[in-house]
Amino acid sequence: MTEPALCIRDLSKRFDSTKALDAVSFDVPQGSIFGLLGPNGAGKTTLFSIAAGFLAADAGSLRVLGVDIAHVADLQGRMTILPQDASFQKNVPILEQLTFLRQLDGSDRRTAEREVTEALELVGIAEYRKRGIHALSHGMLKRMGIAQAFLGQPEVILLDEPTSGLDPKNARQIRDLVRELQQNRRVTTVISSHNLAEIQELCDHVAILDHGRVMAAGAVDEITRAGRRLDLELPRELSADERARLGAIGGVQSIEDKAARRYRLLLADGDDQVVIAALRLLLDAGLAPRSVSTANSLEEFFLSVTGDGAEA
Repeated sequence: MTEPALCIRDLSKRFDSTKALDAVSFDVPQGSIFGLLGPNGAGKTTLFSIAAGFLAADAGSLRVLGVDIAHVADLQGRMTILPQDASFQKNVPILEQLTFLRQLDGSDRRTAEREVTEALELVGIAEYRKRGIHALSHGMLKRMGIAQAFLGQPEVILLDEPTSGLDPKNARQIRDLVRELQQNRRVTTVISSHNLAEIQELCDHVAILDHGRVMAAGAVDEITRAGRRLDLELPRELSADERARLGAIGGVQSIEDKAARRYRLLLADGDDQVVIAALRLLLDAGLAPRSVSTANSLEEFFLSVTGDGAEA
């Protein structure tokens, strides 16, 4: 059995009276694009900081590629991290800055310059390599950060909010870039994001934190089965009895009124038999739906386990 890229066991961290992490345990499979979700204050940044060696945990363990994070220096060149607000020197050419960072990881200057130039070409900003960051837009700065994170041959990459503050077009380009680099490099990428739809699209595994605790962790397709919804347009309004009978079906978590004669059933699991049972009940009541749609939503599951808004 392949060892996880990250193995987190009973990890805890307290700041005064606040439990930032409370016995957190989950694995990040090797080669995965792993999403880390949670409301503000859930513990995501604290977890990233411990994984990067910026903070020490109060209890528990975190191993990256089999190395205890207490010996984070042993992961030099094998793990990189891109903070949300990564800063760069304003007046130093981009090529010089990134070359210097590669030299800190042990590369000679010629190799470092070649690797940086290739990385900048991959992210589409090589033409700016001899200029300072003042020449870059916000989206280009994000690309520069992605280039830095993928420099060399890292095996694990941590990206904190890589599309934060970007317009939809640039955010899409960054997602495509991360996916392309992931496929080419076969690395393990862990992404913290406020965008639930983005995580569902980009990631194959996910962990959801809330108040420092793990609410769910696993493959996205398995988790979203627990966030399935059934949208219906009916020929008339549901009676109180019909609503009660629908709600009594095992697996129907709640019934929401969306508009006149339009309803959304949130399903506790993704079993198709729940959908069939609901449709059969409606047909027996003479309520043949005018339209039916189903979707598996990470957002629905996120809301069900955190009780918070969509901001993660």
